[in-house]
Amino acid sequence: MSNTKYIGYYFKVSPIQPATEILIAELGYIGFESFVETENGVNAFIQKDEWNEDILEEVYVLSSGEFDIQYTVEEIEQINWNIEWEKNFNPIIVDDVCSVRAPFHEKPNTEYDIVIEPKMSFGTGHHETTHMMIQHLLKEDLKDKTVLDMGCGTGILAILAEMRGAASIDAIDIDNWCYLNTVENIERNDCTKITAYEGDVSLLKERKYNVVIANINRNILLDDIQAYAKSLKPNGILFVSGFYKEDLSMITEECKKNDLKIREHISRNNWIAVSYAL
Repeated sequence: MSNTKYIGYYFKVSPIQPATEILIAELGYIGFESFVETENGVNAFIQKDEWNEDILEEVYVLSSGEFDIQYTVEEIEQINWNIEWEKNFNPIIVDDVCSVRAPFHEKPNTEYDIVIEPKMSFGTGHHETTHMMIQHLLKEDLKDKTVLDMGCGTGILAILAEMRGAASIDAIDIDNWCYLNTVENIERNDCTKITAYEGDVSLLKERKYNVVIANINRNILLDDIQAYAKSLKPNGILFVSGFYKEDLSMITEECKKNDLKIREHISRNNWIAVSYAL
């Protein structure tokens, strides 16, 4: 591994969201393996053996008129990922109750302390949607409940669900890297009640949960709310995020079609996280 060469791309993005999320997703599909979100955008890294000069031609967001994305490129002999993350990744604390940090951070005095190896940006807790979903879960009684974390990213929400007393948790993500990182973080936090799966909503057939968590994006939520509703046990709760406040009405309308009634919402910098009851 010490001889592995990387190509590093340093993107400046405006506006930051949702362009950065879209960019990370597209880069992940074409082989980029690590991402570091910055104040101005994201740094992305790919092994040189997996790289070619025309690789960004497949990244459609770069040609979108909606965003201004500039970048520089360099070749790197090897990367100390801890140093990269120490420069850009600070621990977060949600409501003075739950902390999310890397192994190299000092342990804070919080009731729930989640440690993740932040090799990817998905679900580090810094994005507004993850932060708000943590807030929802901190208020919800999860003791002895069955929980689904759909689009689990790094597994933060599944890990918190176990810490909050859930009896069993399924964590599902369509992205292979997210699945592998979730497995790693499950072990890192000594979790024993979480099972990670690589896949999509088709895995939900015949499965039933007291609580479903889906922090994804508006379009996938609209497509999959019906499946989430069918997977809920009587009086089950659905938590959704990954969309803007102006999209709340269409999400709520789709939930109504599936007998889900709105309970509560939290908003943060125009993002929103909502709970619905069956």
